[in-house]
Amino acid sequence: MAEQVYWEDITEGMEMPPLVKHPTTQQLVKYAGASGDYYQIHYDKDFAQGNGLDGVILHGALKNAFLGQFMTDWMGPLGTLKKLSCQYRGMDSPDRPISAKGTVTRKYQEQGQNMVDCDIWLENSEGQKTTPGSATVALPSR
Repeated sequence: MAEQVYWEDITEGMEMPPLVKHPTTQQLVKYAGASGDYYQIHYDKDFAQGNGLDGVILHGALKNAFLGQFMTDWMGPLGTLKKLSCQYRGMDSPDRPISAKGTVTRKYQEQGQNMVDCDIWLENSEGQKTTPGSATVALPSR
C-alpha cells in the first residue's frame, strides 16, 4: 500500500517523486484489447513505419493513465483525485523508459477540503516533456 501524503506535509514548489514506466509492445497489445483502440500504429511496426513513424508508439490514453497512476500513487489511499488532464505533445515508444514527474504549484482550502494543484508530465529518456498536464487532489489532514 502506498504511503499516505498529508496536506500539512505539502509545500508549494516541492517536487514529487518520479514514477518510471517501462512500456513494452506486449503492454500496447493488451491495452489495445482493453481499450478497444486497435489503431495499428500502436502494435504493428510495419504499419507504423509505413505511416512515417520510426516504429510503434504508445497510446495517448495509456500515457494519461500513467499520469493517473503517478498521482494516485503519490496522494496515497486517503487522497482523492479531483482533476487530471494532459496534452499529447510528443510520441513515446515501447522499450524506452518514460518518467512521470511533477511539482506542487498551489496549496489551498476550498469548501472544507485540503486541495493541492500540481503540474505533471511524462518525460522521455532524453529529458523531453512529451505529455504535459495538470492535476488537482484533495488530501487528508493529520
